[in-house]
Amino acid sequence: MTDLTTLTLAGARDALRKKELSALDLADAHLAAIEQARALNAYVLETPELARRMAKESDARIAAGKAGPLEGIPLAIKDLFCVKDVRTTACSHILGNFVPPYESTVTANLWRDGAVMLGKTNNDEFAMGSSNETSHYGPVTSPWRREGSNTALVPGGSSGGSAAAVAANLCLGATGTDTGGSIRQPAAFTGTVGIKPTYGRCSRWGVVAFASSLDQAGPFTRTVRDAAILLRSMAGPDAKDTTCVDMAVPDYEAAIGKSVKGMKIGIPKEYRVDGMSPDIDALWQQGAAWLKDAGAELVEVSLPHTKYALPAYYIVAPAEASSNLARYDGVRYGLREDGRDIIGMYEATRAAGFGKEVRRRVMIGTYVLSAGYYDAYYLRAQKVRTLIKRDFEECFAKGISAILTPATPTAAFGVGEKGADPIEMYLNDIFTVTVNMAGLPGIAVPAGRDGQGLPLGLQLIGKAFDEETLFTLGEVVEQAAGRFTPTRWW
Repeated sequence: MTDLTTLTLAGARDALRKKELSALDLADAHLAAIEQARALNAYVLETPELARRMAKESDARIAAGKAGPLEGIPLAIKDLFCVKDVRTTACSHILGNFVPPYESTVTANLWRDGAVMLGKTNNDEFAMGSSNETSHYGPVTSPWRREGSNTALVPGGSSGGSAAAVAANLCLGATGTDTGGSIRQPAAFTGTVGIKPTYGRCSRWGVVAFASSLDQAGPFTRTVRDAAILLRSMAGPDAKDTTCVDMAVPDYEAAIGKSVKGMKIGIPKEYRVDGMSPDIDALWQQGAAWLKDAGAELVEVSLPHTKYALPAYYIVAPAEASSNLARYDGVRYGLREDGRDIIGMYEATRAAGFGKEVRRRVMIGTYVLSAGYYDAYYLRAQKVRTLIKRDFEECFAKGISAILTPATPTAAFGVGEKGADPIEMYLNDIFTVTVNMAGLPGIAVPAGRDGQGLPLGLQLIGKAFDEETLFTLGEVVEQAAGRFTPTRWW
């Protein structure tokens, strides 16, 4: 067999079951690829000994006929997921060398199904960012380059390390989290598939919190089928998370290849925004044509409160972040800086431990929650959120099966190009935040390239807990567009 790192997750799964390769061979191939790709800075912690031990255990289970659904599949884990006895920092200095004594539910589900852990991937500090430039461990470099240029590009954020690792064949799949687009935007930037499931589909227990009413875990893979396989293992009820729904997880892979004939696909007119790249607009029309050719019906729809989504999101998310990050005070774990008294210790620890973007969002959040401003900002933003959710509900009530939109307003930009203006960076989330505000599922699928050869993605938004429809439609786009891989330079 050729380079094992170029296999799809489904292909590797089938080869392992047929004993055409061993889980240890697969793990070793990926560990070697990771060593050669350190210039990307996709991983903040490599776990080769753990990977080989887990792979040997997988080989033993396969030999005994007791293979799980992900038996022997090497995965990367975003550094927001607590893994027992493995350093977990949320890529922030304030967590220092924190080693959790417990396992997140999502990763526990993956290990239950036989997956192998390669390491922890880089992300924006506490998942706050759209480019993976706010990490304490430095920015991730995308495996993609513009044609004829050596400019380092961002992989998107906050799950940039996971997206880059999947795109560069440094794992067969990876976990991410999506609070305002942190799975779908990096997936679009790197030519990978990323799905944010319905809020409550995956447990948040053991995942470092950013904004608790918006955060949701999901997978990165190279194909839609692989995403369906991985999400099935990640999702499921959890008594430890009261926001996690007690619903059976469907066989998402069974949705791949189903007919889309008769499905109504909504095209929201409000998503045509100023400053959108002509390449993105052309891609959107192309994606709609592919779905129409496959038998779907295109319907123009209106989501009138879309224009308020971004400002409302940047009130709700920082407010919840301000509350969640209050626990990082230097008392029980992580970094501790000396102070004159306990208040001085809190202040010194938080000043030294939090990066600039995290401090900015904590201050915004604390302000909008403060006495005299709570009603004017936070309460009003929550009312806007209800209206955004109602827009989608009215749309789906008219028989719309899914909504097709761009995933990002542009292709990936250069490292350092947008760091000076936070607002310009926040505008990267313009097509994705509505989905988090409404708690709906959304998938980003690679659909084409821009004039400089960079990948572009389309987004499909579905009804709550109807991820199957997104996988069915996403595969139609994927088959029409083909797959995109970066030319290796690292």
